[in-house]
Amino acid sequence: MKTQNRSTIRTMVEGGVCIALCIALSYLKIPIGLEFGGFGGSIDLVMIPLIIFAMRSNALWGLGAGLVFGTLKFIFANGAAIDWVSIIFDYSVAYSMVGLAGLFHKRSKLVPLAALVGCLGRFAIHFISGVTVYAKYLPDSFMGVEKPSVALYSLLYNGTYMLPNTVLAVVVCAALLAVPGIYKKSE
Repeated sequence: MKTQNRSTIRTMVEGGVCIALCIALSYLKIPIGLEFGGFGGSIDLVMIPLIIFAMRSNALWGLGAGLVFGTLKFIFANGAAIDWVSIIFDYSVAYSMVGLAGLFHKRSKLVPLAALVGCLGRFAIHFISGVTVYAKYLPDSFMGVEKPSVALYSLLYNGTYMLPNTVLAVVVCAALLAVPGIYKKSE
């Protein structure tokens, strides 16, 4: 078998293992956000395998794994959505953006930055979803702010779970630098 084919197969297998690990981790979560109108948000570890995979392969593979995981997460991990657009934004596209960490593949010293970029990519999609899809659910008062703008509402709401998830992902991914070769693809 040619080396290129072997490498592609290996990357596909690693991606499948990454997605399976993410699905398993999606059941271990701290739900938050229920007091904010019944919509979700949780603190979990699912972005960490996606970041590791993206760093080991590249952004394109990372985006693909995130897309597959996000779609499967909605289906298998009790995803909550108000319509098909929110499924696409809040699951498929949002998790695919975590794959942007792969922009830094082969630069393992930049893992904290890579994790931050992937998390910010996911946050950006959730923010866009908040100002478009969820704008019709804008409350009169939110987190002590009377008549918040749609942008402020989306920023605060999505920040309640994305900020702790981002800190968790950056810290854990940085700590994993101590594991030799975790961010380097073996041939």
